[in-house]
Amino acid sequence: MHNSLSIWTKNLVKKFGDFVSVDNVSLEVKTGEIFGFIGANGAGKTTTIRMLCGILAPTSGEGKVNGYDIIDEPEKIKSTIGYMSQKFSLYNDLTVEENIDFFCGAYKLNNQKARLAKKRAFEISGLYDVKHTLTCDLPVGWKQKLAFAIAFLHDPQLVFLDEPTAGVDPISRREFWDLIYKVSSEGVTCFVTTHYLDETEYCTNIAFINNGKIVVQDSPTNLKNHYQYDLFEVMSSDILKLFDILAGEFWVREISIFGATLHISIDKYTFNETGLAKEIESKGIKVNSITKISPSIEDVFVNLIKKQG
Repeated sequence: MHNSLSIWTKNLVKKFGDFVSVDNVSLEVKTGEIFGFIGANGAGKTTTIRMLCGILAPTSGEGKVNGYDIIDEPEKIKSTIGYMSQKFSLYNDLTVEENIDFFCGAYKLNNQKARLAKKRAFEISGLYDVKHTLTCDLPVGWKQKLAFAIAFLHDPQLVFLDEPTAGVDPISRREFWDLIYKVSSEGVTCFVTTHYLDETEYCTNIAFINNGKIVVQDSPTNLKNHYQYDLFEVMSSDILKLFDILAGEFWVREISIFGATLHISIDKYTFNETGLAKEIESKGIKVNSITKISPSIEDVFVNLIKKQG
């Protein structure tokens, strides 16, 4: 394994009886990067993380995390990683400070290390002023910051953040990503799972997992640059009728409703904006506007999943 990789796996497989949860997953995650692991619920994200954390033994395949073998050295892995789940493993009946103290003890930090870790936890979370507040009384976004700070108490080289922004309001989500950037800039590798596709734009590299298989692994920019169709955003007075009509056209590769607009993917050079407007209006539907747009990660993802089919 190359020194600049925090995670390396080759053909990881995990079966539960006859069910294949993780199917030949090969990953490379560079040290210090923000790596997004994307997929729907049940795609195999959490099972993969549990193998990488040394909690679950793979059925077959190999891997190393922070230089340690996931099969032979799981205990060494556990001492070099942090983990934060979407459930925020906090004790609601303890105060903010008591939670931090408890986890310093759980990580077996001696007095001096615990003092420094605690100071850093308050710096990361920004919760010093509410340190005597019961955790159950904190807003969800604050609980999230506390759970994040606790995942860093023992100064890990790599942190797994499993759906860390699930159920959190958009402003807290944005602030949370600022925290991820901060620790990443200090050299910590952040492995983030999410099903919010817009969040993948914040990652250095991403891997899409679907039905236990990696569909693609690349940077968000590269993925968008390799989108093979022309993509148009169409506004019309009758989006649903237009969707039904265009879905049957042979030249439409993909069509989806985005808010009050349609995103239509067609083979390159089939139509420009004017040609597409004429084509639609010939079917008796008024077009309010047509814009050729760059694909979002969501467009790319829909395309990849359909291809995998």
